Amino acid sequence: METSMVKYTLYTWGANSFGQLGLKTSEDHVKPQCAEFGQEQRTLRAITGGGGHSALITESGKLLVCGQNHRGQLGLGHVSEVMTFQLCQLPSSRTVQQVSCGWDFTMILTDDGHVLACGSNAFGQLGVSPQTQYSAQPLLITSFRDPVISVSAGLRHALAVTGSGCVYQWGTGLLSQAKRALNPQPVPAHFNSKEPCLVTGMGQILAKCVTAGSAHCACLTVPGEVFLWGTNKHGQLCRKETFLPHPTALDCSLLNRESVSAIHSGWTHLIAQTESGRVLTWGRASYGQLGRQVRVSDSTEPCLPSEVRTLHGATQIACGSEHNLAIV
Repeated sequence: METSMVKYTLYTWGANSFGQLGLKTSEDHVKPQCAEFGQEQRTLRAITGGGGHSALITESGKLLVCGQNHRGQLGLGHVSEVMTFQLCQLPSSRTVQQVSCGWDFTMILTDDGHVLACGSNAFGQLGVSPQTQYSAQPLLITSFRDPVISVSAGLRHALAVTGSGCVYQWGTGLLSQAKRALNPQPVPAHFNSKEPCLVTGMGQILAKCVTAGSAHCACLTVPGEVFLWGTNKHGQLCRKETFLPHPTALDCSLLNRESVSAIHSGWTHLIAQTESGRVLTWGRASYGQLGRQVRVSDSTEPCLPSEVRTLHGATQIACGSEHNLAIV
């Protein structure tokens, strides 16, 4: 029996100064507009965006990109802005499993567990030679010993999980904050590394996936625990400390002792989905990004996880810098 492939329509809206909406112009759009992404690739696996660029993964594992490209973050071999979605050619015709866009760089995870990076390397966020200031070509990160299963790009740092359950961090975007917060104590190596550095502090617990905020990090483990570290300026780590140098487990009582099935991060807030379908949010609330009313007198006071009942059973959730999207 012949089956028809589902075809998608891509809608984009919002800021468009660099053509990141893929609409052939640089005009901002309040209302969603239909964007073209190639006649031959009508099915999409994932969509994501960064500081001023956008990326799509097709069902066949091809990577399409557009938008700001001043540091080569589109991986197209040049640094000119691109206002329509263009195919990013990867070495050895690799197919893409995941893509994560930082402020001005992009992390690409291939189906065979390799990680490539392009864009700015001013803070070592590409995980390649520090002599490389930026790259308009996707560069292979060669320092991983095991295949990688999850990547995430923060503002100026990056995270990865290998198939062996280890977490790696690189890029010095959090270094100055770590120095101020930890002085006179030494700063852990993973905040001061320009190549993937093993993050210690989780013992024998195996990691499953990672997500990076602008200045914090989160990891979901195989048993369904959440570990957090980095800055706590907006209470996103659910602790009193202003900075956590090592992964610290989120108190499971804050989640009613439920296992977490997915974790998502904006710049300054987090969202967890539990195995029972509950959706809990915490962190910065000044833009309504928690999806609920919050009264916190001091931004450093922990804004503890609380359920957003209207999102119960959400099938997909995505975080922007200070906003979110959900399919329920």
